[in-house]
Amino acid sequence: MKKALTVLAVAATLAASLAPAQADNGRIATGVLGGLAAGAILGTMAAQPRYVEPAPVYVAPPPRRRVYVEEPVCHYERGEPVWDDRRGVWFRPRIQVCD
Repeated sequence: MKKALTVLAVAATLAASLAPAQADNGRIATGVLGGLAAGAILGTMAAQPRYVEPAPVYVAPPPRRRVYVEEPVCHYERGEPVWDDRRGVWFRPRIQVCD
């Protein structure tokens, strides 16, 4: 539709400019100003950007990789005897040992 209107406007401008001009009472200035205005309007219509934004593309996220890490095997042992001032006794704390 826009292209058809542009072609029609250009054809009308060319037809008006090729018509015989009469110089009665200084009307040439009016024709020149009208031609400049028509040229500015047509130039603005023709200079519109032709870029059309593409449709959005939705991409699925990449699959998650499962990494299996072997955890160390741990166990508890009784540690060296330690004096506990609060209770006033010797005791052996539990110590975690991992292989």
